Formats: sequence, structure tokens, C-alpha cells
Amino acid sequence: MIIQNAAFVVSNTNPSACPVPDKPEFAFIGRSNVGKSSLINMLVNRKNLAKTSSTPGKTQTINHFIVNDTWYLVDLPGYGYASVSRSKSYAWGGMIETYLRKRENLATTFVLIDTRLEPQKIDLEFIHWIGTEHLPFAMVFTKADKISRKQTSVTIEFWKKKLRNTWEELPPIFVTSAVERQGKDELLRYIDEVLASSD
Repeated sequence: MIIQNAAFVVSNTNPSACPVPDKPEFAFIGRSNVGKSSLINMLVNRKNLAKTSSTPGKTQTINHFIVNDTWYLVDLPGYGYASVSRSKSYAWGGMIETYLRKRENLATTFVLIDTRLEPQKIDLEFIHWIGTEHLPFAMVFTKADKISRKQTSVTIEFWKKKLRNTWEELPPIFVTSAVERQGKDELLRYIDEVLASSD
């Protein structure tokens, strides 16, 4: 897939106020500070389409971007940042859950995982939830440039072993680095395949 254009459409806290569901959507979500915005910008060849920040919890809304005039890329709030107030965290949780469960044109959710970390409880819980809801998703390991390829392989194998305890079939897995532009072609190819299968 060649990215010809990408543009911000709308940002809101109400899933029912999202754009008319007439195009496939690909949502990106993960723990706060996992590198979500950097990955999105890398995918669409833009430096600041999705706002990046060194402060975890920056994304607090559902952000829609239209890509190639044919599909939406959706930047969701990160989960699990301790400094966010509990009431706001609950509000985000409800907003994210409603969006994921009710959004009829949601094609795939990309769950981002920091490659440097062992499986975190909050990531495992979210993946378990999205699985029990029978929502299609893929795992995207980020920041692969921060550790060696061997360490990355060990991390992914550890995750696979952990997931096989409860999963018969593993989701698609991608390894990325926004800094080195690693994984871009693989992710866009996967999106292209999903789009083709939904025609």
C-alpha cells in the first residue's frame, strides 16, 4: 500500500459522534507512552499528524484520520497511566469499551506492546477482554530499536508462550520501530489485505 494522503478528521469523547461508519477503521491502542503516535506518523509519512508527547496519557480522545480517502486510522487513548485521576481513567475506559464494542465498521484493532517489557498485567487483561468480545486484533511490538534483535525475539516468544495458555490461535504479530521505520511495509500490507477481504 502507498500512502497518498492522510488528514485529521475529528476528535471527540463520544463514540456516537464518530464519523459516519461508511469506511473501514483500524484502531491503535496500547499502554500510555508505548509509542502509538510515533508509529501512526511513521505509517502515514507525516511528522505530526498524531500529536506525540513525552508525557504519558497525552491522547485523551478518539481521534479519526482519513487515509487515501478510503479508510480511517483511529488513535485511541492509552490505558494504564497511574497519574490520571481514577474518575478520568474510568471515563476513558468506558469510552474505549463502547467504541470497540459498538463501532460496526471497525476492521481491526492494533494492540501496541513495548518490546522492552515482559508481559504486563494490564496488557494481558486487555488482550483477554478483546478476545472474549471476539474483536479482530493484531499485536504490534514497538520500540524495537531500543533492544537487540535477540532480546526482541526472546520477548515475543515469551508473549507467545504466555498467550498459548489461554489461546488456541495467536493473533498476527508485528515488530516495529518508528525511529528505524521498521515494520511499516508489513503493517500496511496487512491493512491492505484486510481491506481487500472486506470488499
